[in-house]
Amino acid sequence: MLRIITDFDGPIMDVSERYYQVYQFCLARVKNPNQEVKELSKADFWTLKRARVPETEIGTISGLDLEQARHFAQLRRQTVHTMPYLSYDRIQPGAREILTKIREMDIDLVVMTMRRTRELAEAFERYQLHSFFAADRLYCLNDDYIKSNDVADKSLLMAKALNELPQVADTWMVGDTEADIVAAKTHGLKVIGVLSGIRDREQLLKYQPDHILSNLGEAVELITAVIPAMT
Repeated sequence: MLRIITDFDGPIMDVSERYYQVYQFCLARVKNPNQEVKELSKADFWTLKRARVPETEIGTISGLDLEQARHFAQLRRQTVHTMPYLSYDRIQPGAREILTKIREMDIDLVVMTMRRTRELAEAFERYQLHSFFAADRLYCLNDDYIKSNDVADKSLLMAKALNELPQVADTWMVGDTEADIVAAKTHGLKVIGVLSGIRDREQLLKYQPDHILSNLGEAVELITAVIPAMT
C-alpha cells in the first residue's frame, strides 16, 4: 500500500487571510493614535511572509519604529494561532476533490500538523473533513503541549506516527515548510514541498525536498505516476 502524509495548513488549508488579518490587527494595536503607518496590501504582506522576512522587519516596513516593531512581533506570535483568527482559514481550491481522489485510490492518508487538537477539530468540523481521514490517521499536538519549535516538534510527531502506523510499501510526505521537509528527511521519507502555503520556492529549496510543486493535487499526480502499480 502507498501512504501519503500531508501537512494540513498549506496543502489543505489556505491560511493567508488569517495571517493578514492578524497583521492588520497588530499594526492597528501597536501604532500610536495619530501615527501614520503604511499598511501593506495582502499580496505584499504574504510575499514577505513567504520569504521569511522577520516580523520586526515587516513592522518597520509598515512604518513602526524599532520598539513598536518588537511589540508588533510579540503580539503577532500571541495572536496568530488563537481560535478567533483560525476562522479566517479557508480550504484550498480543489482540495476536497483531491482528497476524494485519494480516498477512491485507496491510498493510506495521514494528516500531520502543528495545530493543537481543538484547532484541528474546529477546521475538520467546519469543512466536514472527517470522511477523508481515519481517526487514527490524525497527528497533531495535544492541547496542553508545550511547543519547542516547529522543526523539532514535527520531527517528534513524525517519529510517533511511524512507530504507531502499520508498515506500508512506500510513504511520501507533502508539506509547505522546512519543518515538513526536515521531519521527512530525518526519517528517510521522500518529501514534496508545495507552494500553496507559507514558504516560497527559494525558502523550500534551502532544505532540498525531492520535488517542489504547486499544490497537493500536483503532488498526488506525481506520486501516483511514479508508482502506478500501488494505486
